[in-house]
Amino acid sequence: MNICVTNLSQGTSEDALRYAFSAFGQVRSVSIVGDEVTGELRAVVSMPVEHEAQTAISKINGQNLHGRIVQAVGQAKTNILRFRERPAVSRPGRGGARRDGHGRARRGKRRKS
Repeated sequence: MNICVTNLSQGTSEDALRYAFSAFGQVRSVSIVGDEVTGELRAVVSMPVEHEAQTAISKINGQNLHGRIVQAVGQAKTNILRFRERPAVSRPGRGGARRDGHGRARRGKRRKS
């Protein structure tokens, strides 16, 4: 079972997480990733035995780890490293040149006076 751990401090290492979770059972792997935009650290801890993982989630969720209150959530999905969907870019107005099917700029028709 994969466990997503959020709100990690910058000083948290993979070894520290492995040690914290190994108190509740066997840990298969630990990986920490950071969000490029916000700088937040999140981790995925993989535990092969589901009831051990559930126990670890209930015991570690809301606990202080290196000065931060961490959140632990069980995830069955494999894409839990994705932080959040990027918001759609708003494009106000219709300024600029429009493109035709071949990528060339297409201007509006000019009016004759």
